Amino acid sequence: MKIYVKNMACESCKIVVKEALEELDISPIKIELGEIETKEDVSDADKKELNKIIKKAGLELLEKKRGVLIEKIRKVAIDYVYKSDEKPNIKFSVLLSEELDLSYTYLANFFSEVEATTIEQFVIALKIERIKELILFGEDSFSEIAHKLHYSSVAHLSTQFKKVTGLTPTHFKALKEMRRNTIQNI
Repeated sequence: MKIYVKNMACESCKIVVKEALEELDISPIKIELGEIETKEDVSDADKKELNKIIKKAGLELLEKKRGVLIEKIRKVAIDYVYKSDEKPNIKFSVLLSEELDLSYTYLANFFSEVEATTIEQFVIALKIERIKELILFGEDSFSEIAHKLHYSSVAHLSTQFKKVTGLTPTHFKALKEMRRNTIQNI
C-alpha cells in the first residue's frame, strides 16, 4: 500500500516516519521522500495514529489526489535542486514532465492554482536556500556552486540571489548569521 506524506523533505523526515511506523508495528517496504510503501494495507485507525505521531515533526499524511500530486511535484523539485550535481544539466520542465508523465503546462497550471506561486518561483526559492547552505558550509567557491546548481554563470547566480534576498552572495557570506528557511517554509 502506498501512503503519501506532506512536507517530507530530508533524511531526518525519513527517520521520523520509520520510527513512527515501527511504533505502530507497520512494516515498510520502502520509505522515500513524500512516499511510504507498506507490505500490508494500513487501517484507517493506524493512519490516523501515524498522522498524529508524524505531525509533531511537521509532517502530515495526504489523502486527496490534489495534495498527492503537489507533493510529487515538490519532491521532484527538491531532488532536482539538492541532488543537482548527480543529475545531468536538464531543464526542470522536461525533467518534471518525464518523472510524472504529465505535460509541464498542466503541472504548472495545477501547481499555481493550488500553491498560489509558480513552479519556477518554488524552484528558485529552493535554489536560493541551497546556495545559502553551500555558502554557509564554505566548502565550495561561487563558481563551483553555480556549476552544481546548473547556473549558466556566477553572474546569473548572483543576480538571482540578490533579486530574492536583497543581498549579493558575497555580502551574504560576510554576514553568515542570516538564518536559512527550511524547505517546508518555502
